[in-house]
Amino acid sequence: MSTVTGLVLTFNGARLLDKCLASLSFCDTLLVVDSQSTDETRAIAEAHGATVLVRPWEGPGPQFRFALDQVATDWVVSLDQDEYLTDELRENIIRAVGQDTGQAGYYVPRRSFYYDRFLKHSGWYPDYLLRLFRAGRMDVQVSGAHYSFHPLGPTGRLAGDIVHHPYRDLREHLDKINAYAQAAADEMRAKGKKGGLTRAVAHGLGRFAKLYLLKLGILDGRAGFINAVCGAFYAFQKYIRVSEKEGTGVEQG
Repeated sequence: MSTVTGLVLTFNGARLLDKCLASLSFCDTLLVVDSQSTDETRAIAEAHGATVLVRPWEGPGPQFRFALDQVATDWVVSLDQDEYLTDELRENIIRAVGQDTGQAGYYVPRRSFYYDRFLKHSGWYPDYLLRLFRAGRMDVQVSGAHYSFHPLGPTGRLAGDIVHHPYRDLREHLDKINAYAQAAADEMRAKGKKGGLTRAVAHGLGRFAKLYLLKLGILDGRAGFINAVCGAFYAFQKYIRVSEKEGTGVEQG
């Protein structure tokens, strides 16, 4: 009989962690690796019977590699602290791990709430992600502040959604844009890539056109338009910050 670990990395995730862990209750083990939360995150995890390990945040790559070193089961289901499984996906995961298919993992769709609705377009859905995988048959890859799992072997797809509530409100979205744009700009600068106003404007406009027109964000109503504007702002900030000069407090004559 295959065994499963439900894995969640946390930091001040009390908002949705109860629902997240409840959706993983079928797992043989719940593992929470917490980055020194100051809210009720650890208490919520312990109430669900999770093993809670506390480790300072060094980025998604080191954190996931540490977490995966602790896994002793055949399979891993990985969720973010603001995600949970629908009943349909939960049942399909249980069925998949009970079969000897030889798959390294399974991609599952993610449905995300933004502004006033779940987006059906805008490049946000179905947003297939590798979130069910065999231990040792997955590689973590990191770009800026973002991570992704890449299978080491054949994969399949499962029906049913991960439900995602990434932001409390637009203020939190803008805060994350600020952080993500800075991380991306730092990475680009380290690789010797160029920024500047012209590139920033071009990439910002291109990002808007991609999200709103090519990815049919126009069909997502106000939420689609707002998301496309925020996407453009992120791209603009990323490229403009690459060429930003550090302030020294000395007036240039």
